[in-house]
Amino acid sequence: MNDADVSKQIQQMVRFIRQEAEEKASEISVSAEEEFNIEKLQLVEAEKKKIRQEYERKEKQVEVRKKIEYSMQLNASRIKVLQAQDDLVNKMKEDAMKELLRVSDNHHEYKNLLKELIVQGLLRLKEPAVLLRCRKEDHHHVESVLHSAKHEYASKADVHQPEIHVDHDVYLPPAPSHHDAHGQFCSGGVVLASRDGKIVYESTLDARLEVVFRKKLPEIRKLLFGQSAA
Repeated sequence: MNDADVSKQIQQMVRFIRQEAEEKASEISVSAEEEFNIEKLQLVEAEKKKIRQEYERKEKQVEVRKKIEYSMQLNASRIKVLQAQDDLVNKMKEDAMKELLRVSDNHHEYKNLLKELIVQGLLRLKEPAVLLRCRKEDHHHVESVLHSAKHEYASKADVHQPEIHVDHDVYLPPAPSHHDAHGQFCSGGVVLASRDGKIVYESTLDARLEVVFRKKLPEIRKLLFGQSAA
């Protein structure tokens, strides 16, 4: 084999080795590309999953905040409604108290009312001797009906006429005035007590309004606001 043949054979061997190397390099490149794409896809999917999870977490937070805000607004609205209802009821009570101040304007009817209040108080106490307090401006009205009140009580209770001591030292507060609108006041009526002061029966117009209003409050609310307010 001459030099030319040897050289030719060497060249063939080189081409074969180079071709194998190129094919191997191509295989490595394709494999690397596939692994890269797989890893990239895995990373992308992992990031997508993290993004979805983060979105779902924030979406839940937003939903929770919406529910909290809705609940707060609903409670605020309910409080406003209840406050408006209370304001209306209190306004009715204030109007009723203003009307009470006019009761004593009609002296004849007011004297009869005082007598009835005294009789009711005596029937509640059932004491042989009582202390009576009234407003200073009602003193003469009370004195004018005292005898008939004692007689009526004695007749109804079938007892002797009681001894009634009208307190001339301590009076109930007067009617409210513009000069002292926030001070103690009394729209009228009387307070009766046993002589030892252990039993007290308050029969002022204000106290009776308070009792009636408290007793009738569910009915008032039902009439004003419906069944749900009762």
